[in-house]
Amino acid sequence: MNKIKPFNKPIYIIRPILPPVEEVYKKIREIWNSKWLTNFGEQHKTLKLELRKYLKVKYMSLFCNGTLALQLVLRALELSGEVITTPFTFPATSHSLYLNNITPIYCDINLNDFNINPDEIENLITDKTSAIMPVHVFGNPCDIEKIEKVAHDNNLKVIYDAAHCFGVEYKGKAIGTFGDANMFSFHATKIFHTIEGGALTYNDENLNEKLFLLKNFGIKSEEEVLIAGTNAKMNELQAAIGLLNLKLVDGEIEKRKKLNEVYKNKLKDIEGIKCLEVKKDVKHNYQYFPILINEKKFKLNRDKVYDEMRKFNVFTRKYFYPLCTDYKCYDGYDSAKLPNAKRIVKEVLCLPIYGELTYQNVKKICEILISLKEK
Repeated sequence: MNKIKPFNKPIYIIRPILPPVEEVYKKIREIWNSKWLTNFGEQHKTLKLELRKYLKVKYMSLFCNGTLALQLVLRALELSGEVITTPFTFPATSHSLYLNNITPIYCDINLNDFNINPDEIENLITDKTSAIMPVHVFGNPCDIEKIEKVAHDNNLKVIYDAAHCFGVEYKGKAIGTFGDANMFSFHATKIFHTIEGGALTYNDENLNEKLFLLKNFGIKSEEEVLIAGTNAKMNELQAAIGLLNLKLVDGEIEKRKKLNEVYKNKLKDIEGIKCLEVKKDVKHNYQYFPILINEKKFKLNRDKVYDEMRKFNVFTRKYFYPLCTDYKCYDGYDSAKLPNAKRIVKEVLCLPIYGELTYQNVKKICEILISLKEK
Protein backbone atom coordinates (compact mmCIF):
# COMPACT_ATOMS: atom_id res chain seq x y z
CA MET A 1 0.00 0.00 0.00
CA ASN A 2 1.30 3.43 -0.94
CA LYS A 3 2.32 5.38 2.20
CA ILE A 4 3.11 8.69 0.52
CA LYS A 5 0.56 11.30 1.49
CA PRO A 6 -0.94 13.69 -1.08
CA PHE A 7 0.14 17.32 -1.00
CA ASN A 8 -2.09 19.44 1.21
CA LYS A 9 -2.42 22.06 -1.51
CA PRO A 10 -2.47 21.48 -5.28
CA ILE A 11 0.89 21.48 -7.05
CA TYR A 12 0.08 22.88 -10.50
CA ILE A 13 2.09 22.47 -13.68
CA ILE A 14 3.12 26.12 -13.59
CA ARG A 15 2.89 29.22 -11.46
CA PRO A 16 3.51 32.66 -12.98
CA ILE A 17 6.17 35.02 -11.71
CA LEU A 18 4.48 37.96 -10.03
CA PRO A 19 6.11 41.26 -9.03
CA PRO A 20 5.47 42.71 -5.56
CA VAL A 21 1.99 44.16 -5.51
CA GLU A 22 3.36 47.48 -4.22
CA GLU A 23 5.36 47.86 -7.45
CA VAL A 24 2.24 47.08 -9.46
CA TYR A 25 0.38 49.84 -7.60
CA LYS A 26 3.16 52.30 -8.50
CA LYS A 27 2.88 51.36 -12.16
CA ILE A 28 -0.89 51.75 -12.05
CA ARG A 29 -0.47 55.23 -10.57
CA GLU A 30 1.91 56.13 -13.42
CA ILE A 31 -0.65 54.97 -15.97
CA TRP A 32 -3.54 56.67 -14.17
CA ASN A 33 -1.61 59.93 -13.99
CA SER A 34 -0.80 59.76 -17.69
CA LYS A 35 -4.41 58.85 -18.57
CA TRP A 36 -2.91 56.90 -21.48
CA LEU A 37 -4.21 53.32 -21.32
CA THR A 38 -3.40 51.95 -24.76
CA ASN A 39 -2.26 52.97 -28.27
CA PHE A 40 1.52 52.88 -27.78
CA GLY A 41 2.03 54.82 -24.56
CA GLU A 42 5.19 55.17 -22.47
CA GLN A 43 4.91 51.72 -20.85
CA HIS A 44 4.60 50.10 -24.27
CA LYS A 45 7.53 52.08 -25.71
CA THR A 46 9.77 51.32 -22.74
CA LEU A 47 8.95 47.59 -22.70
CA LYS A 48 9.65 47.31 -26.41
CA LEU A 49 13.04 48.98 -25.93
CA GLU A 50 13.97 46.82 -22.94
CA LEU A 51 12.84 43.59 -24.60
CA ARG A 52 14.82 44.33 -27.74
CA LYS A 53 17.91 44.67 -25.55
CA TYR A 54 17.16 41.55 -23.51
CA LEU A 55 16.33 39.37 -26.51
CA LYS A 56 19.17 40.89 -28.58
CA VAL A 57 16.99 41.46 -31.63
CA LYS A 58 16.98 44.16 -34.29
CA TYR A 59 13.26 44.79 -34.68
CA MET A 60 10.23 43.92 -32.57
CA SER A 61 6.48 44.45 -32.54
CA LEU A 62 4.39 43.90 -29.39
CA PHE A 63 0.91 42.35 -29.42
CA CYS A 64 -1.96 41.71 -27.02
CA ASN A 65 -1.29 37.97 -27.43
CA GLY A 66 0.99 35.64 -29.32
CA THR A 67 -1.79 34.03 -31.34
CA LEU A 68 -2.69 37.28 -33.09
CA ALA A 69 1.00 37.99 -33.57
CA LEU A 70 1.35 34.71 -35.44
CA GLN A 71 -1.77 35.30 -37.52
CA LEU A 72 -0.69 38.76 -38.54
CA VAL A 73 2.90 37.97 -39.47
CA LEU A 74 1.53 35.47 -42.00
CA ARG A 75 -0.43 38.33 -43.55
CA ALA A 76 2.52 40.68 -43.37
CA LEU A 77 4.69 38.18 -45.25
CA GLU A 78 1.84 37.69 -47.76
CA LEU A 79 1.86 33.91 -47.42
CA SER A 80 -0.67 31.67 -49.11
CA GLY A 81 -1.21 28.12 -50.33
CA GLU A 82 0.54 25.66 -48.04
CA VAL A 83 2.87 26.00 -45.07
CA ILE A 84 4.83 23.05 -43.69
CA THR A 85 4.62 22.78 -39.92
CA THR A 86 4.56 20.31 -37.02
CA PRO A 87 1.56 18.40 -35.66
CA PHE A 88 3.12 18.42 -32.17
CA THR A 89 2.33 21.92 -30.99
CA PHE A 90 -0.24 24.13 -29.27
CA PRO A 91 -3.45 24.79 -31.27
CA ALA A 92 -2.49 28.42 -32.00
CA THR A 93 0.21 27.31 -34.45
CA SER A 94 -2.17 25.50 -36.78
CA HIS A 95 -5.10 27.82 -36.11
CA SER A 96 -3.09 30.79 -37.33
CA LEU A 97 -2.72 29.07 -40.70
CA TYR A 98 -6.37 28.07 -41.02
CA LEU A 99 -7.48 31.59 -40.11
CA ASN A 100 -5.38 32.88 -43.02
CA ASN A 101 -6.84 30.32 -45.45
CA ILE A 102 -3.48 28.56 -45.57
CA THR A 103 -3.32 24.78 -45.58
CA PRO A 104 -1.00 23.29 -42.94
CA ILE A 105 1.09 20.42 -44.23
CA TYR A 106 2.24 18.34 -41.30
CA CYS A 107 5.77 16.99 -41.10
CA ASP A 108 6.78 14.31 -38.62
CA ILE A 109 8.98 15.08 -35.62
CA ASN A 110 12.25 13.81 -34.18
CA LEU A 111 12.09 11.34 -31.31
CA ASN A 112 14.97 12.96 -29.43
CA ASP A 113 13.74 16.58 -29.21
CA PHE A 114 10.10 16.46 -30.45
CA ASN A 115 10.90 19.15 -33.06
CA ILE A 116 10.04 19.02 -36.74
CA ASN A 117 12.26 16.59 -38.68
CA PRO A 118 14.15 18.73 -41.20
CA ASP A 119 15.09 15.70 -43.29
CA GLU A 120 11.44 15.15 -44.20
CA ILE A 121 10.53 18.74 -45.06
CA GLU A 122 11.78 18.77 -48.63
CA ASN A 123 9.61 15.80 -49.60
CA LEU A 124 6.52 17.80 -48.60
CA ILE A 125 7.28 20.86 -50.72
CA THR A 126 4.96 21.49 -53.67
CA ASP A 127 4.36 24.41 -56.01
CA LYS A 128 1.85 25.68 -53.41
CA THR A 129 4.33 25.81 -50.53
CA SER A 130 5.10 29.34 -49.36
CA ALA A 131 6.82 28.82 -46.01
CA ILE A 132 8.00 26.55 -43.21
CA MET A 133 6.71 27.17 -39.68
CA PRO A 134 8.70 25.12 -37.14
CA VAL A 135 8.17 25.17 -33.38
CA HIS A 136 11.03 25.20 -30.87
CA VAL A 137 9.31 22.66 -28.62
CA PHE A 138 9.87 23.10 -24.86
CA GLY A 139 12.55 25.71 -25.57
CA ASN A 140 14.87 23.33 -27.43
CA PRO A 141 15.79 24.95 -30.77
CA CYS A 142 15.01 23.12 -33.98
CA ASP A 143 17.76 22.14 -36.41
CA ILE A 144 17.96 25.72 -37.64
CA GLU A 145 20.79 25.18 -40.12
CA LYS A 146 19.01 22.40 -42.00
CA ILE A 147 15.64 24.15 -41.98
CA GLU A 148 17.01 27.40 -43.30
CA LYS A 149 19.04 25.64 -46.00
CA VAL A 150 15.90 23.90 -47.27
CA ALA A 151 14.05 27.22 -47.16
CA HIS A 152 16.82 29.03 -49.02
CA ASP A 153 17.13 26.33 -51.68
CA ASN A 154 13.38 26.42 -52.31
CA ASN A 155 12.77 30.16 -51.90
CA LEU A 156 10.54 29.72 -48.84
CA LYS A 157 9.96 31.94 -45.82
CA VAL A 158 10.65 30.64 -42.30
CA ILE A 159 8.49 31.70 -39.34
CA TYR A 160 9.50 30.20 -36.01
CA ASP A 161 6.95 29.63 -33.28
CA ALA A 162 9.26 30.52 -30.40
CA ALA A 163 6.51 30.66 -27.76
CA HIS A 164 8.67 28.56 -25.39
CA CYS A 165 11.95 30.30 -26.12
CA PHE A 166 12.11 33.54 -24.17
CA GLY A 167 15.80 34.26 -23.54
CA VAL A 168 17.03 31.15 -25.34
CA GLU A 169 20.23 31.36 -27.36
CA TYR A 170 21.67 28.96 -29.94
CA LYS A 171 25.41 28.87 -30.57
CA GLY A 172 25.75 32.24 -28.89
CA LYS A 173 23.08 33.85 -31.04
CA ALA A 174 19.68 35.00 -29.79
CA ILE A 175 16.89 32.69 -30.95
CA GLY A 176 14.77 35.62 -32.14
CA THR A 177 17.30 36.57 -34.81
CA PHE A 178 16.77 33.53 -37.04
CA GLY A 179 14.41 33.12 -39.97
CA ASP A 180 12.08 35.75 -41.38
CA ALA A 181 10.16 36.16 -38.11
CA ASN A 182 9.83 34.69 -34.63
CA MET A 183 6.75 34.69 -32.40
CA PHE A 184 7.13 34.87 -28.62
CA SER A 185 4.22 34.28 -26.26
CA PHE A 186 3.92 36.36 -23.09
CA HIS A 187 0.97 34.45 -21.70
CA ALA A 188 0.80 34.03 -17.92
CA THR A 189 1.94 30.40 -18.24
CA LYS A 190 5.22 31.43 -19.86
CA ILE A 191 8.47 32.08 -18.03
CA PHE A 192 8.19 35.78 -18.89
CA HIS A 193 4.70 37.20 -19.17
CA THR A 194 2.61 40.33 -19.52
CA ILE A 195 -0.47 38.44 -18.23
CA GLU A 196 -1.55 38.09 -21.87
CA GLY A 197 0.72 39.24 -24.65
CA GLY A 198 3.17 38.38 -27.35
CA ALA A 199 5.79 39.72 -29.72
CA LEU A 200 7.28 39.28 -33.15
CA THR A 201 11.00 39.69 -33.81
CA TYR A 202 12.49 40.07 -37.27
CA ASN A 203 15.40 41.53 -39.24
CA ASP A 204 13.52 43.24 -42.09
CA GLU A 205 12.74 46.89 -41.32
CA ASN A 206 9.95 46.82 -43.93
CA LEU A 207 7.86 44.66 -41.59
CA ASN A 208 7.62 47.49 -39.04
CA GLU A 209 4.96 49.49 -40.86
CA LYS A 210 3.09 46.43 -42.13
CA LEU A 211 2.72 45.00 -38.63
CA PHE A 212 1.84 48.38 -37.15
CA LEU A 213 -1.02 48.74 -39.64
CA LEU A 214 -2.21 45.16 -39.25
CA LYS A 215 -2.49 45.40 -35.45
CA ASN A 216 -3.98 48.92 -35.47
CA PHE A 217 -7.04 48.57 -37.72
CA GLY A 218 -4.96 49.53 -40.76
CA ILE A 219 -4.91 53.12 -39.49
CA LYS A 220 -1.86 55.16 -40.47
CA SER A 221 -3.13 58.52 -39.27
CA GLU A 222 -6.37 60.18 -38.17
CA GLU A 223 -7.46 60.47 -41.79
CA GLU A 224 -5.78 57.45 -43.41
CA VAL A 225 -6.85 53.81 -43.26
CA LEU A 226 -4.64 51.85 -45.62
CA ILE A 227 -5.56 48.20 -45.09
CA ALA A 228 -8.16 46.05 -43.33
CA GLY A 229 -6.32 45.49 -40.07
CA THR A 230 -7.50 44.32 -36.68
CA ASN A 231 -6.96 45.38 -33.06
CA ALA A 232 -4.02 43.45 -31.62
CA LYS A 233 -2.16 46.13 -29.67
CA MET A 234 -0.60 45.54 -26.27
CA ASN A 235 -2.09 47.92 -23.72
CA GLU A 236 -0.29 49.92 -21.04
CA LEU A 237 -1.23 47.66 -18.13
CA GLN A 238 0.14 44.60 -19.91
CA ALA A 239 3.34 46.46 -20.77
CA ALA A 240 3.75 47.67 -17.18
CA ILE A 241 3.52 44.13 -15.82
CA GLY A 242 6.07 43.09 -18.44
CA LEU A 243 8.52 45.76 -17.29
CA LEU A 244 8.24 44.55 -13.70
CA ASN A 245 8.56 40.88 -14.63
CA LEU A 246 11.59 41.53 -16.80
CA LYS A 247 13.47 42.32 -13.57
CA LEU A 248 12.53 38.88 -12.21
CA VAL A 249 12.96 36.59 -15.19
CA ASP A 250 16.69 35.84 -14.85
CA GLY A 251 16.18 34.78 -11.24
CA GLU A 252 13.24 32.61 -12.26
CA ILE A 253 15.29 30.89 -14.96
CA GLU A 254 18.08 30.17 -12.48
CA LYS A 255 15.63 28.66 -9.98
CA ARG A 256 14.08 26.44 -12.64
CA LYS A 257 17.50 25.34 -13.81
CA LYS A 258 18.24 24.02 -10.31
CA LEU A 259 14.85 22.29 -10.09
CA ASN A 260 15.52 20.74 -13.51
CA GLU A 261 18.72 19.25 -12.08
CA VAL A 262 16.87 17.84 -9.06
CA TYR A 263 14.31 16.15 -11.32
CA LYS A 264 16.99 14.65 -13.55
CA ASN A 265 19.05 13.33 -10.66
CA LYS A 266 16.01 11.65 -9.07
CA LEU A 267 14.66 10.16 -12.31
CA LYS A 268 17.82 9.31 -14.27
CA ASP A 269 17.90 5.64 -13.28
CA ILE A 270 14.16 4.92 -13.37
CA GLU A 271 13.40 2.40 -16.09
CA GLY A 272 10.65 3.61 -18.38
CA ILE A 273 11.20 7.31 -17.66
CA LYS A 274 13.18 9.46 -20.08
CA CYS A 275 13.92 13.14 -19.53
CA LEU A 276 14.33 15.56 -22.41
CA GLU A 277 17.96 16.55 -22.76
CA VAL A 278 18.98 20.15 -23.32
CA LYS A 279 20.87 20.41 -26.61
CA LYS A 280 24.51 21.36 -26.80
CA ASP A 281 25.28 24.98 -27.73
CA VAL A 282 21.96 26.09 -26.20
CA LYS A 283 21.39 28.63 -23.45
CA HIS A 284 18.10 27.24 -22.15
CA ASN A 285 15.28 28.83 -20.13
CA TYR A 286 13.93 25.67 -18.39
CA GLN A 287 10.34 26.71 -18.98
CA TYR A 288 9.04 23.13 -18.88
CA PHE A 289 10.13 19.75 -17.57
CA PRO A 290 8.84 17.07 -19.96
CA ILE A 291 9.37 13.34 -19.56
CA LEU A 292 8.51 10.35 -21.72
CA ILE A 293 6.80 7.35 -20.13
CA ASN A 294 7.42 4.01 -21.81
CA GLU A 295 4.44 1.85 -20.83
CA LYS A 296 6.21 -1.49 -21.31
CA LYS A 297 9.13 -0.56 -19.09
CA PHE A 298 7.31 1.60 -16.54
CA LYS A 299 4.32 -0.79 -16.30
CA LEU A 300 1.84 2.12 -16.51
CA ASN A 301 0.93 4.25 -19.50
CA ARG A 302 1.13 8.03 -19.54
CA ASP A 303 -2.62 8.54 -19.13
CA LYS A 304 -2.72 6.34 -16.05
CA VAL A 305 0.25 8.18 -14.54
CA TYR A 306 -1.52 11.49 -15.20
CA ASP A 307 -4.63 10.25 -13.38
CA GLU A 308 -2.71 8.77 -10.47
CA MET A 309 -0.65 11.91 -9.93
CA ARG A 310 -3.83 13.96 -9.56
CA LYS A 311 -4.81 11.74 -6.62
CA PHE A 312 -1.71 13.11 -4.88
CA ASN A 313 -2.71 16.70 -5.72
CA VAL A 314 -0.02 16.91 -8.44
CA PHE A 315 -1.33 18.41 -11.68
CA THR A 316 0.80 17.40 -14.64
CA ARG A 317 0.04 18.14 -18.30
CA LYS A 318 -0.24 15.95 -21.41
CA TYR A 319 1.57 18.57 -23.39
CA PHE A 320 0.90 18.56 -26.39
CA TYR A 321 -2.13 16.33 -26.63
CA PRO A 322 -3.85 15.62 -28.94
CA LEU A 323 -1.92 16.11 -32.16
CA CYS A 324 -3.18 18.94 -34.36
CA THR A 325 -4.08 16.34 -36.96
CA ASP A 326 -6.61 14.85 -34.55
CA TYR A 327 -8.59 18.00 -33.78
CA LYS A 328 -12.30 17.55 -34.47
CA CYS A 329 -12.49 21.07 -35.92
CA TYR A 330 -10.11 20.16 -38.77
CA ASP A 331 -10.67 17.98 -41.78
CA GLY A 332 -9.32 14.46 -41.53
CA TYR A 333 -5.57 14.05 -41.95
CA ASP A 334 -3.69 10.80 -42.41
CA SER A 335 -1.65 10.73 -39.24
CA ALA A 336 -0.20 7.35 -40.27
CA LYS A 337 2.42 9.45 -42.04
CA LEU A 338 3.50 10.80 -38.64
CA PRO A 339 4.65 7.74 -36.66
CA ASN A 340 7.04 9.61 -34.35
CA ALA A 341 4.47 12.27 -33.45
CA LYS A 342 1.85 9.57 -32.82
CA ARG A 343 4.24 7.83 -30.43
CA ILE A 344 5.43 10.91 -28.54
CA VAL A 345 1.94 12.35 -28.04
CA LYS A 346 1.00 9.19 -26.10
CA GLU A 347 4.13 9.18 -23.92
CA VAL A 348 4.91 12.82 -23.07
CA LEU A 349 4.05 14.32 -19.70
CA CYS A 350 5.15 17.68 -18.29
CA LEU A 351 5.87 17.78 -14.57
CA PRO A 352 5.41 20.89 -12.39
CA ILE A 353 8.23 23.41 -12.53
CA TYR A 354 8.29 27.00 -11.33
CA GLY A 355 10.56 29.10 -9.13
CA GLU A 356 8.43 28.94 -5.99
CA LEU A 357 8.47 25.14 -6.04
CA THR A 358 10.84 23.81 -3.35
CA TYR A 359 13.48 21.12 -3.78
CA GLN A 360 11.58 19.07 -1.22
CA ASN A 361 8.41 19.29 -3.28
CA VAL A 362 10.22 18.23 -6.45
CA LYS A 363 11.76 15.27 -4.62
CA LYS A 364 8.32 14.26 -3.34
CA ILE A 365 6.83 14.53 -6.84
CA CYS A 366 9.57 12.18 -8.03
CA GLU A 367 8.92 9.79 -5.14
CA ILE A 368 5.23 9.70 -6.01
CA LEU A 369 6.04 9.01 -9.66
CA ILE A 370 8.50 6.25 -8.76
CA SER A 371 6.02 4.71 -6.33
CA LEU A 372 3.52 4.27 -9.16
CA LYS A 373 5.97 1.96 -10.90
CA GLU A 374 6.36 -0.09 -7.74
CA LYS A 375 2.66 -0.70 -7.17
